[in-house]
Amino acid sequence: MALTTTCLGAFPKPDYLPIKDWFQVNHDTAGYVDEVVRGYARATGATGADDLFNRATAEAVADQVACGIDIPTDGEMRRENYVHYQCRFFEGFDFENLEHRVLRNGAYDTWLPAIRGPVRGGETPVLARDWRVAQAATGRPVKITLPGPMTIADTTADCFYDDPKDLARDLAEALNGEILALAEAGCKYIQIDEPVFARQPEAALAYGVETLERCWHGVPEGVTRVVHVCCGYPNRIDDADYPKADPGAYRQIATALDGAVDQLSIEDSHRHNDLSLFARFRKTRLVVGFIDVASSRLESVDEIEARMREVAGALPEGHLIAAPDCGLGFLGRDLALAKLSNMCEAARRV
Repeated sequence: MALTTTCLGAFPKPDYLPIKDWFQVNHDTAGYVDEVVRGYARATGATGADDLFNRATAEAVADQVACGIDIPTDGEMRRENYVHYQCRFFEGFDFENLEHRVLRNGAYDTWLPAIRGPVRGGETPVLARDWRVAQAATGRPVKITLPGPMTIADTTADCFYDDPKDLARDLAEALNGEILALAEAGCKYIQIDEPVFARQPEAALAYGVETLERCWHGVPEGVTRVVHVCCGYPNRIDDADYPKADPGAYRQIATALDGAVDQLSIEDSHRHNDLSLFARFRKTRLVVGFIDVASSRLESVDEIEARMREVAGALPEGHLIAAPDCGLGFLGRDLALAKLSNMCEAARRV
């Protein structure tokens, strides 16, 4: 049997959408705030915007399926970025009075929405709606992604809690409401994105894994619990020297996550892991990145296949799933499709 293939979240947005996302704007602070943070509410309230989002979602799903992806995502077409979109539907967040912060070990300088009160889930979970729209476009199971508690905390400005564990606990409770609504709607693949685990492995071990368990509380059998931990995005495509998370971070968190979730997504294309890392996972299936989402170089089928065979040989049989390193928003549609097609052909061979 061929390897199962999946995507991890973002897909390039078409030009006709009324919003731009993190990948498409100049990361100059003023430009980001105006185009992405404050412009979102104006754009999404425009007449006909919902129809455009539905159309873009269906097209993103169809593109992934056409390439051979077994478990597509909704492409995150409604999201300006994968963190702040979710926060807009929780209580406690202020998107008008922003706070300046420097993030990702100094790699990211911007103004952020602030937490100014207790974080609580919204009255109506939003992701079940997003999943229904995407699932209507295909007979294959569609995966939906959410930002994890530590990643939300690291991408917003805490002006209320002053205690990362308390904040993570309340964020997990709010996310749990979204996850349970997704499961009730019929979504079988739910992915929590926690790239901050790779930036802050000590905090991940101290309380991050525990808050993941809170996120999944009450999720029924038959739902696949996925966690994605990448090592960081650049500000632009082909920026080879951008600061990534420490390559040893995966080793630090491997034992704690093996068996704690059904699938763990890690990157491997931009920077290959030592094969001994994969031998640490005996319970959890690994979703491994085989195409670089921050490079315009198109990996050949033979190149991808060779790495897939190396990784598969280090894992128990049936424990490898093929994916990109992360979301595909930097690549543009044509390059994203070319990379996905090559990856899926390699997976068929393996």
